Amino acid sequence: MAATPQKPAAATPRRKVSRHRGEGQWAAGHHTPLNGNEQFKKDDDGLNVRTRIETIYSKRGFDSIDPNDLRGRMRWWGLYTQRKPGIDGGKTAILEPEELDDKYFMLRVRIDGGRLTTEQLRVIGEISQEFARGTADITDRQNIQLHWIRIEDVPEIWNRLEAVGLSTTEACGDCPRVVIGSPVAGIAEDEIIDGTWAIDEIHDRYIGSKEFSNLPRKFKTAISGSPLLDVVHEINDIAFVGVEHPEHGPGFDLWVGGGLSTNPKLGVRLGAWVPLAEVPEVWAGVVGIFRDWGYRRLRTRARLKFLVADWGPEKFRQVLEDDYLGRKLVDGPAPAEPSGRWRDHVGVHRQQDGRYYVGFAPRVGRVDGATLTKIAEVAQAHGSGRVRTTVEQKMIILDVEEAQVEPLVEALDALDLTAKPSPFRRGTMACTGIEFCKLAIVETKQRGSQLIDELERRIPDFDEPLTININGCPNACARIQVADIGLKGQLVVNDRGEQVEGYQVHLGGALGLEAGFGRKVRGLKVTSEELPDYVERVLKRFQEEREDGERFATWAARASEEALS
Repeated sequence: MAATPQKPAAATPRRKVSRHRGEGQWAAGHHTPLNGNEQFKKDDDGLNVRTRIETIYSKRGFDSIDPNDLRGRMRWWGLYTQRKPGIDGGKTAILEPEELDDKYFMLRVRIDGGRLTTEQLRVIGEISQEFARGTADITDRQNIQLHWIRIEDVPEIWNRLEAVGLSTTEACGDCPRVVIGSPVAGIAEDEIIDGTWAIDEIHDRYIGSKEFSNLPRKFKTAISGSPLLDVVHEINDIAFVGVEHPEHGPGFDLWVGGGLSTNPKLGVRLGAWVPLAEVPEVWAGVVGIFRDWGYRRLRTRARLKFLVADWGPEKFRQVLEDDYLGRKLVDGPAPAEPSGRWRDHVGVHRQQDGRYYVGFAPRVGRVDGATLTKIAEVAQAHGSGRVRTTVEQKMIILDVEEAQVEPLVEALDALDLTAKPSPFRRGTMACTGIEFCKLAIVETKQRGSQLIDELERRIPDFDEPLTININGCPNACARIQVADIGLKGQLVVNDRGEQVEGYQVHLGGALGLEAGFGRKVRGLKVTSEELPDYVERVLKRFQEEREDGERFATWAARASEEALS
């Protein structure tokens, strides 16, 4: 009998082996563009688009703009397309970019250190009125943003800004953004060290240079020698914080890797003390690490905070010292806790020279061109011609003689720019929102202004420092995670079953003293209509339940979910 033939054994499936591309780090040899943004940056440096704007696009109009310039490289010169009117928040994540784009731009004026002269402020106000339909917003990074800008007008706007020493160079884009600084640097009585020289050196040496014009993503810098810790140093890619070294005197404590958005991380100390003269070199070393080792494969992991989290502060400092500086940094102390409960410099404060500076509070950063020119006039009349913006969407007039303080305060009151604001006016911030932003889902600026009015009317006796930050989407431009009350815009369902604008609530975030992210109570969302009722309810519970001297953030961390609902 013939043997039954054996069925051949099944071949073991071969495992597909693919070459790991890493995280797109240049220093590891991964230069192949790994996403569309890396491709357009490789094709042409973002800084080069200015020539095309001046010679082609401004002459031929919006429809002549190359898409990679329109939604990419033009950011390197402070230009974003704004949202087309009439598109509701439910369509934000559905429509293609060209469907969301209006044929107008937001233009961001870069204001390093928040420093302006009255002449510069007047020119911005005039540009706003002539080219931007009167719009102007003070941002939480000390810049001023204009809207309704036509591409045809951009060269003339640049000419006027640059004639008074301002620019939009690298105001946006994958590059070093504006360097924020203490708005009272060099004038505050309690200052540890004045960082102005370092801000100027960084700007003059590196901004607009192709050495750092192609980074994995944006890079944010803060420098302040104020004991108030007034530049939100914990949420910048790099921060230099004023400290007194027991042996070497005043200098800066070095922080890296902060940032918010949808994956928030607080910056970490490297334990290094940096003298003023070495700040620009150390800054360039950290930016160099980001350029060479930053993650370029995925945009969602392209911020420095992810590299710092993976490496840890010890390795990051070692690479900085060994490969970028060629020397060791001096060990140094951590900054002390902030010396004041408010850090926005609002009110009347004595300067080093015996004169005064006066900080005042526009509503959620929203002003207009006519108001900016009036502020310039008031500052010129009562001060020396120096004005500052802050990281809290506020402004300051410097160098006011004692006899001019009260007349200045009265002049500001007449412009609805009070130097004696309620905690609600003082502590409420809002991002651009759905009015102009293509990423937004809900309205913010008007909502914030209305909330201020309602809370002042309903809780007139509330006198505690409080921050209410309103954001139109999850990207946290208004720093919702580190506010006492952070409001993240989204669509929610009301009690009638309708989908309407509303907010997810974060409670008890903080920077400076006990820095940390706010608490989210499960399912806690409020509609825009319900917002004043909700905030009133929570603040009255805080007043009832707080212990003596307890801050809102501390109470919110221990309060029951019922008390926070």
